[in-house]
Amino acid sequence: MKILIADDESIIRMDLRETLEAAGHEVVGEAADGREAVSLAETLQPDAVLLDVKMPRMSGLVAAGKIRGAPCVILTAYKDAKTLAKARKSGAYTFLLKPYKEPELLAALELAAARFEERRALEGELADSRGRLEARKLIDRAKGLLMDRHGLKEGEAFRVLQKRSMDTRRSLVEVAKEILAAEKPA
Repeated sequence: MKILIADDESIIRMDLRETLEAAGHEVVGEAADGREAVSLAETLQPDAVLLDVKMPRMSGLVAAGKIRGAPCVILTAYKDAKTLAKARKSGAYTFLLKPYKEPELLAALELAAARFEERRALEGELADSRGRLEARKLIDRAKGLLMDRHGLKEGEAFRVLQKRSMDTRRSLVEVAKEILAAEKPA
């Protein structure tokens, strides 16, 4: 994985880099504060981002809420309920306590990346479903208009739409939009 590290302590960043590279990951960037992490995440497009909670200029929790292109793993020495609740609301995919153990860190990254990909797939499916639903609504409205205007049954109205679609080599949705647009008052 390509990983971005954000921690205000350079020794922590160095230790994380060594651990990740030894495990076969590529550290594509390092940030000393949350603002820099957000900026680097946009330009470097990492597969995952490791963020410390307490950093200057912008906390890791705020940065996690702004980073949309990669899953964020929060690393922190703070284990109080308030910090955990903020991490949950930030959009972070998981939370890891310092001092971390290498297997826990690597497992957290793998889990975060897998959950992020699952979420992206679900968001894509949802967008597709919404698009199909909108198309279906347009086609149904156009069918209803043809039924009212020409006294057709539903199946007949649909066949009129299909025929026009095939004759003009346009999609059913484009034909439906054209029919509905023709009925709008000028």
